[in-house]
Amino acid sequence: MIIKETIREKILALGADVCGFGKTERFAGAPEGFRPTDLYADCKSVISVGIALPKGLLRVDSRLLYGHFNADVVHKVDEVVFAASKMIEKECGAICVPIPSDGPYEYWEAETMTGKGLLSMKHTAVACGVGQIGKSSLLLNPTYGNRLTLGAVLTNMDLESDPYCENICIPGCTKCLNACPVSAISDEVVTQRECRQNTYGSTARGFDTVDCNKCRSVCPMRDGFMKETI
Repeated sequence: MIIKETIREKILALGADVCGFGKTERFAGAPEGFRPTDLYADCKSVISVGIALPKGLLRVDSRLLYGHFNADVVHKVDEVVFAASKMIEKECGAICVPIPSDGPYEYWEAETMTGKGLLSMKHTAVACGVGQIGKSSLLLNPTYGNRLTLGAVLTNMDLESDPYCENICIPGCTKCLNACPVSAISDEVVTQRECRQNTYGSTARGFDTVDCNKCRSVCPMRDGFMKETI
């Protein structure tokens, strides 16, 4: 489809590293309240957009550098999906709804410290052919490994779905599970209470930190299929 490929090309030109498409039928199994049509009733297609962190940020201590740029890339993804939505509306005469990469969202279970975004961005990426979910519960992409930060655009355009992505999670590998210091990972699910309390902190000056990203950094597929350079 020429229109779809033109949209993909222009979204990549806005700064995205990946862009995939999925019809709303692929989201039929999502929990009620977290489907694209729950947010926008006329939605026919979803566009998944991702920006990858540099490989080097998984080779240094996560506390300051990874933590800073991991937060920064969330805003960059939001800027891309916002710009993409305006571009598609202007050039295609469609209606688009940009969906933020992270917050804000309503769903919060205080006891378990479990939050759910407006859409599950990793499941959206799976439905749009961008990647598959590994044992760590992180999205794995063949080119960018587990380094993608994701956003989405909902549209009333009827765009053909991309093929599903291959799963690059290595059978039998348990490095992410073994490396988790609080044993928060099991069956592709993360217990958010344990993970959050171990992961996030701050410096004495009050800067936010990420004190643990071991599930990302120990993954043999953190860089995708690209070979180690160091």
